[in-house]
Amino acid sequence: MPHKQRNIAVIGAGIAGLACARTLAKAGHQVTVLEKAASVGGRMTSCDTPFGSFDHGAQYFTVRDPRFERALATAPSSRKPWSANAVRVLDPHGRLAEAALPSREAHWVGVPAMDAIALAWAAPLVAQNRLQLNTRVTRIVRDTLDSRRWQLHTSGAEDSVHVFPGFDAVLLAIPHGLAAGLLRFSSVAPGLVQQIDSVEVAPCWTLMLAFPQAVQPTLTHLGPQWNAALSTHHRIAWLARESSKPGRAPVERWTVQASAAWSQEHVDDDGPRVQAKLQKAFAEVTGIHAEPTYAQVHRWRSAKTQTPAGQSFLWDQPLGLGLCGDWCLGHRVEDAFISGLELALKVHAA
Repeated sequence: MPHKQRNIAVIGAGIAGLACARTLAKAGHQVTVLEKAASVGGRMTSCDTPFGSFDHGAQYFTVRDPRFERALATAPSSRKPWSANAVRVLDPHGRLAEAALPSREAHWVGVPAMDAIALAWAAPLVAQNRLQLNTRVTRIVRDTLDSRRWQLHTSGAEDSVHVFPGFDAVLLAIPHGLAAGLLRFSSVAPGLVQQIDSVEVAPCWTLMLAFPQAVQPTLTHLGPQWNAALSTHHRIAWLARESSKPGRAPVERWTVQASAAWSQEHVDDDGPRVQAKLQKAFAEVTGIHAEPTYAQVHRWRSAKTQTPAGQSFLWDQPLGLGLCGDWCLGHRVEDAFISGLELALKVHAA
């Protein structure tokens, strides 16, 4: 028996939102995706600079679920493996920890930048005019013409406002804190809010550094021989040489991600103070004391899930409201995909 076509809104165009939207669209539903940013991808995005791009959110992804592999196969040229010289584990002084073993799991990156996969998945939605960028959803209310449906109040560029009406279901694919805030402000779905409140996600300060002097003929790179490492330094959890990734510009560039505990402790610090502290820690770990030509920090208020929801999605069928995101299962890119996919399948079957 064919399923009834429904009009569905997806809030958020990160990996979870795009996985959810593309699945529902392929199943024949009318889907509208609303994204507050100017581009898709969420944390699976890149920061462009005159010296090359930085993957300042997700640094790489792994593939364990065959459904994720099949979805990636729809855009085969948008990813490549990244050997990273086998990821290492370092002690606080940048020395290889005795128990460290190279990672045997394949690491993948988007090509030419991390958002390549998100852009490929969003392309059909763009072609059908189903993706609205620079559109922040401010309230979810019952539709004025049909109380069984929903309408979304939004704000856009230059404080423009718009109402999107007539949705049979609204699916939130945004960070858990933003989702809880939107539902509370809209005075809807207290049961879903209660479930979200059990989730804990740590912030992350990210430092981006460029050393263009390292591409001179007499100097191929700075610092250590490895290209990526986990660190037990109290300020730093991860370091990666961006220029080692396939399809990237050759300028020596490093992305440094602060530890969850340090990021939480300093979440409200100003950018220059955070930058100075992380640059000092970077020099301690890598031995690179050269002054970077480019240095910038970015704060992710929701980055690494500490306590997930414990299920792949949240769904209130009588209300027609659902939530998905990596925070439902963990913090990996694949967690976001699975969450969005399984919510879409549930909504389609409802």
